[in-house]
Amino acid sequence: MTKKRILIVEDHPIFRLGLTELINQEEDLEVCAGAEGVAQAWQAIEAFSPDLVIADITLPKGDGIDLAKEVTRRFKGRLPVVILSMHDAFLYAERALHAGARGYIMKEEAMEKVVSAVREVLAGKVYLNDKVKEHILANLATHPESRDKSPLERLTDRELEVFRLLSQGLSSRDIARRLNLSIKTIGTYRERIKEKLNLKHGTELVRYAVHWASQSGEEVP
Repeated sequence: MTKKRILIVEDHPIFRLGLTELINQEEDLEVCAGAEGVAQAWQAIEAFSPDLVIADITLPKGDGIDLAKEVTRRFKGRLPVVILSMHDAFLYAERALHAGARGYIMKEEAMEKVVSAVREVLAGKVYLNDKVKEHILANLATHPESRDKSPLERLTDRELEVFRLLSQGLSSRDIARRLNLSIKTIGTYRERIKEKLNLKHGTELVRYAVHWASQSGEEVP
C-alpha cells in the first residue's frame, strides 16, 4: 500500500511529535516531514512532495492562513491544507476556507479528530466540526449585506493577525519582525483596526485586544 504523505507545520515540537506518532500508527498514512515555520514548510514541500499539509495558524515569520493561500495559488488545489489551531473557530474557520484550506481542526480536538479529518480531506471533502459547520451555514443563509458582522469580523486577515499579536503584548517593532513587515506598515494596520473597532487611542486598542484574548481563550503570555 502506498501511504499518503503528510507534512506538519507546527512550531511546538512536542505537539508536532504527538501528531506525528498518532498519524504514523495508521497503515495508509505517514508524516513525511515536520516544519516549524513557513520557510521550512516550503523547503519540505519541495523536498518531500506531500499529499496534504497540516498547518498551525500561528507560525514564525507568517501564519497558516497565508500559507494556505499561497499553497492554493501555486498548486491549484492539488495540495490540500488543513488548518490546525487553538484560535476561535467561529472567527478563523471561515477565513481559513476562503484562503483555500480544506479543513479546520481545533487543537483541543486534534488528537481525536486529526486522522478522520485527514482522510476526509484526502477524499476530496471539507472537514469542519458540527458546531463550526452550523455557524458557517447560518452565515451563508443570511444575506451578507444584511448580516450584522461583529467588529472583529470586519477586520481583514492581516489586521486580525496584527490584533492577535497585540493581545500577546507585542510591540509594533516585535510584530513587524514577526510578520516580516515594516514598522510603518504595522502602524497603518493599527490605525485601520482602531477605526474599525471605533477606538481612539493605542492604549485602548491594546486593552481591547488583551480583553478579547482573555475572553476567547487565546494564549496571553
